[in-house]
Amino acid sequence: WWMPTRENRNHLTSASSPTSEMSFGAVAIAFIRHTQDDRRRGRHSFPLLDCCFLFRQMGVWIVLGLLACASVFSPALCSKGTDELARGFWIADDKFWKDGKPFQIMGGDIHYFRVHPQYWEDRLLRAKALGLNAIQTYVAWNVHQPRQMEIHFDGFADLEAYLNLAHKLDLLVLLRIGPYICAEWDLGGFPSWLLAQPQLQLRSSDPLFLNLVDAWWSVLLPKVSSLLYNNGGPIIMVQIENEYGSYGNDKKYLGHLVRQARAYLGESVILYTTDGGDRESLERGTIPDDDVYSAVDFPTDSDPVPIFELQKEFNAPGKSPPLTAEFYTGWLTHWRETFAKTNSGQTAKALEKILSLNGSVVLYMAHGGTNFGFFNGANTGADSSDYEPDITSYDYDAPIGEAGDVDHDKFKDLREVFEKFSIASLPDPPLLPLRRAYGDITLRKLASFFDVLNVISEPGNGELVEEPATMESLNQISGFLVYRSKLPAHSKSGSILFIPEVHDRAQVFVWTNPEYGKSDCYCIGVFERWLNHSIPLPDYVSSPGLQLDILVENMGRANYGPFLYDPKGILSSVLLDDVPVLEWTVYPIPLDDISRLMFQVKGNFEQGPIVSQLSTLSSKMMTWSANTRILSGCQSIGFYQGWLHIDKSEDPADTFLSFKGWQKGVAFINGFNLGRFWPIVGPQCTLYIPAPLLRKGENELIIFELEEAKKDLKVTFVDKADFSCPT
Repeated sequence: WWMPTRENRNHLTSASSPTSEMSFGAVAIAFIRHTQDDRRRGRHSFPLLDCCFLFRQMGVWIVLGLLACASVFSPALCSKGTDELARGFWIADDKFWKDGKPFQIMGGDIHYFRVHPQYWEDRLLRAKALGLNAIQTYVAWNVHQPRQMEIHFDGFADLEAYLNLAHKLDLLVLLRIGPYICAEWDLGGFPSWLLAQPQLQLRSSDPLFLNLVDAWWSVLLPKVSSLLYNNGGPIIMVQIENEYGSYGNDKKYLGHLVRQARAYLGESVILYTTDGGDRESLERGTIPDDDVYSAVDFPTDSDPVPIFELQKEFNAPGKSPPLTAEFYTGWLTHWRETFAKTNSGQTAKALEKILSLNGSVVLYMAHGGTNFGFFNGANTGADSSDYEPDITSYDYDAPIGEAGDVDHDKFKDLREVFEKFSIASLPDPPLLPLRRAYGDITLRKLASFFDVLNVISEPGNGELVEEPATMESLNQISGFLVYRSKLPAHSKSGSILFIPEVHDRAQVFVWTNPEYGKSDCYCIGVFERWLNHSIPLPDYVSSPGLQLDILVENMGRANYGPFLYDPKGILSSVLLDDVPVLEWTVYPIPLDDISRLMFQVKGNFEQGPIVSQLSTLSSKMMTWSANTRILSGCQSIGFYQGWLHIDKSEDPADTFLSFKGWQKGVAFINGFNLGRFWPIVGPQCTLYIPAPLLRKGENELIIFELEEAKKDLKVTFVDKADFSCPT
């Protein structure tokens, strides 16, 4: 009763999937369109044939409507209009299909929690200008639930706002919900309070761990569900875990995650895993029995052809569109390394090869952003002491720089490749946000660290413990700890102080007995996780009963590898001549509210410059060599304050704060933690300050210097990033 012409067959083929899972809604639309075309062309010009036409059209509606409801669509969809019936994202014939047409994913990672929310739109528009039609982002559990009884979905954590913005800008989303994400992010995205339970096994089917994941997902996944593509949102795929094949082989754990995700997100959503493009990783990390799509990642210089062929072995027949879910545009950088860069021409060539194979790709990263605050992660190697913390910048040598820069070869070369495979012409990137070099400002000493210890510690009088306690056992998320005790009775000149396990860096101070109403404090050495050494006590600070202070910095929890369980602080006994030192007071220093310091320092003094009203101790400077480290008085360790003035006639601009000449520490602008600086080891010399953190008028800068301040107390605001330290 309907004989398709060659023209009709061509229309029908273009409107539907070539598999048994074709879009029947699209087929119905095609049938009706063709019968209407026949009528317009005069093929049914007689009354009798007009009557036949009407019956034929009714038959098309009825039969194909039943076919649609009996096929891949849910019953709820059967009541919807034909335009809605055509909407969907699925996998068939080794292709991705979007709304009934083959679709090539050209995506890139941009993590909402690494970008100031006021710059989300700017960075996403740059991604579109690069040629991307999708973005990929992790969900960082520790950003949303920093404490077990706290949930946040605002500010940097406003995931729904970010996803809705992507939708508004016509960008699809691949969402990586974890619970583990890696990402060079503190503890791989796990909240630190998980480590307060030593028996808990991360990334496993341990019931205690799974119960906590389930509780978190019961909050997260209902928010995600309404934003799925099949529900009218931007999310086309949802990733389970992350590169699990490089870590474990607990299929019960992975299966549990899949069941939980399906329970909240439904059966039609594409769940996927990402693993390295080698057989062992794919065997351990994939979940083929649960209809979970297996994506791969691999080094940029690898040949993608055999890897995509291997990928097919871990997907069902016809269900393996080639996708590299992490195409590395650059690489991460640790402190004490040179800044990692990759060749833009070679990167572009590798990208073009994948796309020419009809492969899909997600750039890691399209835009890296910044590890603001204490959120940077770390890598470990052969053992836990092989520790490499990440720098504050997450520029990643990506095509879109940390501050949005696109005027460079990598952006241009990759855009040129994407343009060859794009259906429409690419938009121009937006203008770069205003940037300014504000120049030098001079800081002043606000307070010595130990003078305000009771002010910045939470609680102020510390916690009494027999042996050193970890940060997590004290319900502290990040920052610093001070361990205070006294040298024991057997202490003498030359006694050997040793800490078998410290995470991550410990500065050791000994105080002399008060003379004439004052004490002198000396830093006698530094323990570092990656160096296994001891410190001999010098004769002038070796007497029994002298106060011993150990300042420990959490430099970022491990985010990758077998030593992921990474509590912070002193994890062992402190030994003096192999005998444990006992009876400690531990002072947690989270530095999550710098206003506590300001309130105490200002006190009731309302006039004159703000200087430390607390520091009354004189510092006796001297040097002494121990393990090649220089000792000094500890009064230089402390807080420094300065003011950046922005004229009220001009808008604040992006800027970078240079720390050349300073040693090591943390910086705050208007109370916001910009992150760590460590220019004496490099490579990062500057910290990025996005304009939304600044305001017209006075902007307060606070620096916590851990070693010794620059002699002239100057810092410089410059207009570009600098990764040349130490110089």
